[in-house]
Amino acid sequence: MGYNRNDALTRKARQEGFAARSVYKLKEINNKYHIIPDHGNVIDLGAAPGSWLQEVSEKIGPTRRILAFDLKHIQVKLENVTFVKAELTKENFSALIKKNKLNKVTLVISDMAPNTTGVRDLDQVRSYELCLLALEVAKTFLETDGNFVCKMFESEFREDFEKELKIHFAHVKLVRPKSTRSTSKEIFFMAKEFFRGFELKKKSRSFLN
Repeated sequence: MGYNRNDALTRKARQEGFAARSVYKLKEINNKYHIIPDHGNVIDLGAAPGSWLQEVSEKIGPTRRILAFDLKHIQVKLENVTFVKAELTKENFSALIKKNKLNKVTLVISDMAPNTTGVRDLDQVRSYELCLLALEVAKTFLETDGNFVCKMFESEFREDFEKELKIHFAHVKLVRPKSTRSTSKEIFFMAKEFFRGFELKKKSRSFLN
């Protein structure tokens, strides 16, 4: 049984001018955990159709930048967004980001998902691989104390990814926003206060309340 493509949140998103209902997932995460910093720039992975971009763009204001990537074109035009059409699994993401001269990155968000095959195990592996790619972007470009949000298909890889996040972030939380469809297998990881191995920082091993 398929999901309702015209449910209440879809209609609400359309009325409020958002490109997709997925914006409410990010809104909920940010309202609770304040992951959008008040300084620095943003990298958005899997940006299409653009609802997360719209939310972040409004929050950070016109003087800060967002560098967005996707295989599909975004449906929105925002002055502080630079969009790059690319498949990051095949292209050198580091070179692409450096080419666009984005520095002082304080937030990396990833709503990337694989093209599903209907084979659950394969789809889960591919989702996990995209999460690892997103984390590599975060590890490479985030400033100290930067934040990270990443979508994953629920799977046996959840614990492995959570452990990896705890190596690099002071606080890690697994989130399933209320706006997620009941039939969806999506979960989200919220990670705050990035630090590199040589930086002295007291790490929290427990979830945020």
